[in-house]
Amino acid sequence: MEKFKRIFQNANYVKLFFANFTSQMGSTIGLTAFMFYLLDRFSEQPFYATLTELMFSVPTLAVFFLVGVFADRMDRQKIAYYCDWISSLLSIVLLLTVIIGWMPLIFAVLFLRSAIQKFFFPAEHAMIQGILKNEDYTTAAGLNQVVMSLFMLFGNGLGIFVYWTMGVYGAIMTDALTFIISALLIRSCRIPEEVRLPNGGHKLKDLNIALVFKDFNLGMKYILKHRLLSALLVGFFVFGVVNGGFSIMPIFMLKYKLDPHAYEEYSVLLGITFGIGVLIGSVAASLLAQKFKLYQLIIAGLLLSGSFIIAASFAESTFIFLSLLFAAAFGLPLVNIAIGGWMPSIVDPKMMGRVQGWISPLMMLSQSLTLGFIAVSFPGLLKVEMLYWMVGGCLALVGVFYSLMLPGLTKKSEKRSEAHSSEQTGAV
Repeated sequence: MEKFKRIFQNANYVKLFFANFTSQMGSTIGLTAFMFYLLDRFSEQPFYATLTELMFSVPTLAVFFLVGVFADRMDRQKIAYYCDWISSLLSIVLLLTVIIGWMPLIFAVLFLRSAIQKFFFPAEHAMIQGILKNEDYTTAAGLNQVVMSLFMLFGNGLGIFVYWTMGVYGAIMTDALTFIISALLIRSCRIPEEVRLPNGGHKLKDLNIALVFKDFNLGMKYILKHRLLSALLVGFFVFGVVNGGFSIMPIFMLKYKLDPHAYEEYSVLLGITFGIGVLIGSVAASLLAQKFKLYQLIIAGLLLSGSFIIAASFAESTFIFLSLLFAAAFGLPLVNIAIGGWMPSIVDPKMMGRVQGWISPLMMLSQSLTLGFIAVSFPGLLKVEMLYWMVGGCLALVGVFYSLMLPGLTKKSEKRSEAHSSEQTGAV
């Protein structure tokens, strides 16, 4: 409790925390409402719902070589601020395209808005790394996981509620409003210059193609040089497969197998069940992080969640399905909190943007490939149960891979850190 109190006494962290919260809330409400709008309007064409999720992930592949370089070379606070404002304006444009009703234009605006939002997280994450102390990273990761669990708990339900009461137009306007609130919170922060501009001041005209690709390659070399970071990156690629599949397969399970006539109502219950599982798991993970090594939590969480996701594919009733997903949700925070608290402590603050610039595209590449595969193969080639085998199997395989790799790499990393500390002490 003392750790939570300490980081919430940091005014900049509080503002960035709530800016991230409001920005995510708007995206969650709008995306959920829009997906149900498409499922209602094109009930026999689940392709459109999958394509909506695809428009959230594919843009990363168009801007991945820019986001990390921008976060390390440009003013991080201004990047996050302008991302929110531009996203708000594009939400209004999206509303107009939905009124027009031309699907290619709608998906084009979704693509553009998502591309702009990809610049937000590396800049915001790098600022948080700079304003917190090393011992506060795991606490901050735990708080982020609690926020994610609240979105899982209330996000889908809130999105559906807004859709039912205000329609898809009201949901999109809610998007625009939350982006504006987030932008105002970011603008009110007083971030030190060394955190905003860790590599000195640069203007947009300074970021020519040569510098962009030089910095992007520098990020790759930095990752490859650190084997522990490289091993974690393998996991992130597989997490993209999980994110892609899990963004749509619970709704598909309800709509096309368990309860086609009441899938919207059960989707609300699913969100509540999954959110409670993640929320309880977040509290447990925050406590366990003080008693176990972080890599042990990662391995346990992956194996636990993977096993229960595979088991969920065999559920013959909605109650059993929800119970198994609750158990799977409990294991996910063990992974997210451990990695979220670990990454800032092993990455140089001057390189955080460029490292994030590699993590996000790897995840989104695998997420996009997964969604694209589902779009063309479901329900023609794939049964809904097979989606659960694919996602659960990926989690379990990464758990086995990490159990073989992380213990040894962690020991080597700790020895290097101790040797580096000894050298610094000797120099003093």
